[in-house]
Amino acid sequence: MLEKLYLSDLEPGQLYKSREYLVTAEEIKTFAQQFDPQPFHLDEEAAKSTFFQGLSASGWHTGAITMRLLVDSLPIAGGLIGAGLEDFRWLKPVRPNDTLWVESEILSCRVSQSKPHQGLVKLRHKTLNQLGEPIQSFISTIVVPQKPGVQKALSPESCPTP
Repeated sequence: MLEKLYLSDLEPGQLYKSREYLVTAEEIKTFAQQFDPQPFHLDEEAAKSTFFQGLSASGWHTGAITMRLLVDSLPIAGGLIGAGLEDFRWLKPVRPNDTLWVESEILSCRVSQSKPHQGLVKLRHKTLNQLGEPIQSFISTIVVPQKPGVQKALSPESCPTP
């Protein structure tokens, strides 16, 4: 288990890479049956004549896989608590047998003025396939606690805002 990360552990420019995750045709169909029942997510034959020209994972499924990989690779104390999402894009379809991984870069961080026991960290995330092709990207802002007993204010130089 990875050591929990607090605000003072994070700096702009830090990169985090997740483990890899293999996507199967069966799980694409299972997710789609419950949450996004469209032909290009449910049936190989029907998918051939669609925009995607073959079976592809729902973008929401890709997002859920990404979230799982983020939870595993960014062990923020208290969990990944979202405070905002920007520029969410699906760039390429996810196919059966694609292997996905996520790269996250810290863009900025700051101590909350109204709640100095926590701060806000902005990250850029890219979900990539086995060829290193980006298939999804977005920017998130998360709430990150200060380390217990540490109410150290981070200077603007060490944690600039964009």
